[in-house]
Amino acid sequence: MTTSILVTGGTGTLGRPVAQRLRDAGASVTVLSRHPREPAEGIRYAAGDLSTGAGIEAAVRGSEVIVHCAGSNKGDEEKTRTLVSAAQDARHIVLISVVGADRIPQISAIDRAFFGYFGMKLATERVVEQSGVGWTTLRATQFHDLILTVARALARLPVIPAPTGSRFQPVDATEVAGRMAELALGGPSGLVPDLAGPKIYTVAELVNSYLSAVGKRRPLVPVHIPGQAARAIRAGANLAQDRAVGKRTWEEFLADRV
Repeated sequence: MTTSILVTGGTGTLGRPVAQRLRDAGASVTVLSRHPREPAEGIRYAAGDLSTGAGIEAAVRGSEVIVHCAGSNKGDEEKTRTLVSAAQDARHIVLISVVGADRIPQISAIDRAFFGYFGMKLATERVVEQSGVGWTTLRATQFHDLILTVARALARLPVIPAPTGSRFQPVDATEVAGRMAELALGGPSGLVPDLAGPKIYTVAELVNSYLSAVGKRRPLVPVHIPGQAARAIRAGANLAQDRAVGKRTWEEFLADRV
């Protein structure tokens, strides 16, 4: 029997390969889109806006599984609340979150200003957990694509600030997509083991490798970020060294993309 699956964020870095893998596995895939779109490559599109709630009930209707890949810099908790309230007839919600969501303090304004994303993701997790629908949450480290976006932005500066002691373990989005699709085709599993990239890098290493790849030179200046969240990052709360199961390195990603 074909499984009916709705993918939010299905045109993004993670959601697009998730939708493609589910389609290839024989699922009936619908992607939530803010604007009407014609079906393409065996994938249907349903118009709906999580920010306003417009069209969400109709988009969700009939979906057995929802893979929630949509994310933004703000409002994720409320958007997810809108989604799950319309999804009470679904049997399974699969959520992507971030490694360290439960380990990065959100006590001060400085914590939230620099690392509020982690707190937002934890709040989103709780919305799904309390939804009354079977759920699975996968926490992954930062995608290569995000690191590339940040490195490009920093490279425009004459001098690049490099937070001291901060390390990252980037993972390839397509590898996360494969795991998300696998989870969506299974049953609710709660919080599953993290998924992290194969290597850990300092900010300076990530930025310098990008600069080298594009043939630029920029001085890097060490910057100390205050607050308890930054302290947790320096202690490795955003890393999953025992879950370095990703295969594609930052260097391999750069070689393909730059």
